[in-house]
Amino acid sequence: MKAIILAAGRGSRMKDKTEALPKCLTRLWGKTLLDWQLNAIKNAGINDIAVVTGYRANEIAARYPNLNHFHSDVWDKTQMVATLMRAEPWLTTDDCIVSYADIVYTSKAIELLRASTADIAITYHTKFLELWSDRFDNPLDDIETFKLDGNSNLIEIGRRARSLDEIEGQYMGLLKFTPEGWSAIARVLASNDLPKGIERIDMTGLLSFMLSRGETIKAIAYDEIFLEVDNPEDLALYESWTPDQYGALVR
Repeated sequence: MKAIILAAGRGSRMKDKTEALPKCLTRLWGKTLLDWQLNAIKNAGINDIAVVTGYRANEIAARYPNLNHFHSDVWDKTQMVATLMRAEPWLTTDDCIVSYADIVYTSKAIELLRASTADIAITYHTKFLELWSDRFDNPLDDIETFKLDGNSNLIEIGRRARSLDEIEGQYMGLLKFTPEGWSAIARVLASNDLPKGIERIDMTGLLSFMLSRGETIKAIAYDEIFLEVDNPEDLALYESWTPDQYGALVR
């Protein structure tokens, strides 16, 4: 099992906080976001870890010389899926956990994905409403549909939610692909059927399109700490809380 962290983007919504450093090097509670991800992944028993870099890649390389590195030189012209494709040498040969670089979670999320036998699996946060209510006056302003069938398979993701009834959990940006699962994705990416080109399609758009093609995506419930750092206001909110040694939060 290997892990890939997608850290190519600048994170322009972080404003001057990413002027000199990529978003993944933003500090929260004394650690970089990348540190939080690495700790969770390693504590789940995965030590083969790569980071896909782009913006200010030299800053990541200098701080984490022992990580494997893939690089996108078109990070400013592409979305997350194109970034992930830079790690295709790993995806085609090994089971891989894939993580966004601007999220915080515990090793339990990685352990759940690692234990799954599905070819394509994602985690979802069951306590999303509490966090989204802290972040937004109206949680529906920045959340998308997420629906499951009776077997915990994903059936809808990524549409504008009109009510909380359309949201059974929050997609986290944590995924697992087996080589077989990635092969199915690669076939879709190589087709001419994508609603957007490979360069412009984001991860939820890809997952939604895979569902439309009849692919099965297993959704795994996760109930421990999950944070998404999208802007300076998020960072300030989280810094006002205290993480305890078990990863819970004291507000």
